[in-house]
Amino acid sequence: MRKKQNRKKPNLLLILVDDLRFDEFGAGGHPYMKTPHIDRIAHEGLLFERAFHTTPICSPNRASILTGQYASRHGIIDNVARDLASHRLPNYHLELQRLGYETAHIGKWHMGNDGKPRPGYDFWVAYDGHGNLYDPKLNENGRYVQHKGYVTDIMNTMAVDWIRGQGRKKNKKPWSLWFAHKAVHPDAEQAADGSFKMDGYRPAKRHENLYRGCVFPKKPNMQKPSEFLKHKPAWAEAVALRKTPASKVMHDAIHSGKQEEIRLRAAMMAAVDEGVGMIFKALEETGELDNTVILFLGDNGYFFGEHGIGPERRFAYEEGIRSPLTIRWPGKIKAGSRVKQLAILQDLAPTLIEIAGGKPGGHIQGRSLLPLLHGKAAGWRKSLLVEYWAENAYPWLVNMTYKAVRTDRYKYIHWVNRARNGELDELYDLDKDPYEMVNIAHRPTSRALREKMHRELRRLAADALGL
Repeated sequence: MRKKQNRKKPNLLLILVDDLRFDEFGAGGHPYMKTPHIDRIAHEGLLFERAFHTTPICSPNRASILTGQYASRHGIIDNVARDLASHRLPNYHLELQRLGYETAHIGKWHMGNDGKPRPGYDFWVAYDGHGNLYDPKLNENGRYVQHKGYVTDIMNTMAVDWIRGQGRKKNKKPWSLWFAHKAVHPDAEQAADGSFKMDGYRPAKRHENLYRGCVFPKKPNMQKPSEFLKHKPAWAEAVALRKTPASKVMHDAIHSGKQEEIRLRAAMMAAVDEGVGMIFKALEETGELDNTVILFLGDNGYFFGEHGIGPERRFAYEEGIRSPLTIRWPGKIKAGSRVKQLAILQDLAPTLIEIAGGKPGGHIQGRSLLPLLHGKAAGWRKSLLVEYWAENAYPWLVNMTYKAVRTDRYKYIHWVNRARNGELDELYDLDKDPYEMVNIAHRPTSRALREKMHRELRRLAADALGL
């Protein structure tokens, strides 16, 4: 009888960057940013060309990654502090612990504003709310500790130390690390009256002049509001509201999406990439590199002025909903692979559970990506749902609740509380109009397609709720 080999389960490392666009790293197509270590993940692994956030803002999407569920199921539908709810999430790390993994969270949590430890982790480092880019106060396993220095550098060192064994048990368990950067989010402080003070994008001091003079090229859909409103009628009220005193104060306080801020975001990524290089070195020196699955992704998209939107991430156009996603798994993924199928970030939880030797529970709505990682696309999804609930904290977006469906070729956006008969809805043929500039929803020739997309939207929305 053949003797079974006692192979160690692979380690799992997920690196999450805040607010990072799908094209905001070297291998993703950024015109001037250099990210050689992040690019190594893609060059030695697989790059998803069409991975999506299904609620494109921080807290809901982070919860969707951890649970494998849509926001309408897990209940974290906006960035309002939901501390108690975030302690109750069916986090995939709970299952990894049951499968024999030692688990850690290092970095930004932002599902609830307190940085206290959550269930599912043997090791914990986080901070309250958005934290600070310089001199952060960190919650380390339940105790707050004041640090000096740049937060990305501090987090990189902590992640590397943990990978090398510092703070870990000595039982040789496989491990899973959720490593969540504050970059490329700017510093932000919220006052008692709910207003925000934004200190802006702040790279590490050694990178302050990096990419000086570089220009992010203008895309066809980087339009003034007057140029796109005829194709996006739901936006007319929002654009008008943005000019009111209350909205203008908040909008101007955030940041404007100008070339200098795009450059500073790129400069902030330099420290993130250095950290990935440090991690590769630590994994090589500990002999764990080829036994570690590395994932790199973002928590929502971002607009640089496309569709007259910026700075924002909340809307169902491609810049808002597409995510960077690349995975390195030696021996299991062919180097340099690319996947065109529609992936959603809810797919990561069941994928990692299956890699760890488990079976995803019935509460998980994503699908394991393992078939796609092995080149098998038969029976894969043909459509996905995107959902967003308007937030009272943003006066100009008060009526902008929507649900959208994205297929291989088309996108349909239904503005839920704007018009009963879909007068303001949008439909785009992404093959002919990849920049989503021409709304064909109300063309007579599009009637059958629009009705088909609306039926698919209703089906997906019902499935997301478990109906």
